[in-house]
Amino acid sequence: MPRLTPLTPDTAVGASRDLLADLVARHGQIGDMVSTMAHSPAVLGGYLQLSRAMGRARLDRRISERISIAVQAVQGCGLCLDAHVSAARALGVDEEEIERAHEGTSADPAIAAIITLALQIYREPTTITDDQVGALREHGYSDRAIADVVGVVVLNILTGAFNLLAGLTPGEGGSDTGA
Repeated sequence: MPRLTPLTPDTAVGASRDLLADLVARHGQIGDMVSTMAHSPAVLGGYLQLSRAMGRARLDRRISERISIAVQAVQGCGLCLDAHVSAARALGVDEEEIERAHEGTSADPAIAAIITLALQIYREPTTITDDQVGALREHGYSDRAIADVVGVVVLNILTGAFNLLAGLTPGEGGSDTGA
């Protein structure tokens, strides 16, 4: 059961009203997470800016979705997990790789290494080593792609934590995680 009430451009105030009105005008509808985030213009604005910025990431989307699955499997946001599994499927990630992502790995050593990094960023960033970053470079990841992992993890922490706080779950007041 949702703990926070979703807002609309008519019920939101100030900056949140303007942000929601703009999103509705551009997209026609908005998801429950975004409309509920409108209680805090700072959170909504920050989410929208980070989400847009991560749209320009150099990390392959099929990889970032597997990272998101791994992070959400640990964090426990069912709404986010469902959204990222759906996105991975739409991008052509097979079911075995989706299951491996749930387990925090991949059959591809390069992808497994970057998922491991993402989970370390989430759980214990002080354990990341120079050798580990060097190995990611040897797998072909640029410094930009490696840095983008932080953004993917942070975006997942924000959306997952928010949805868990707000009580947004699949099939119970939670239609998606985005605009």
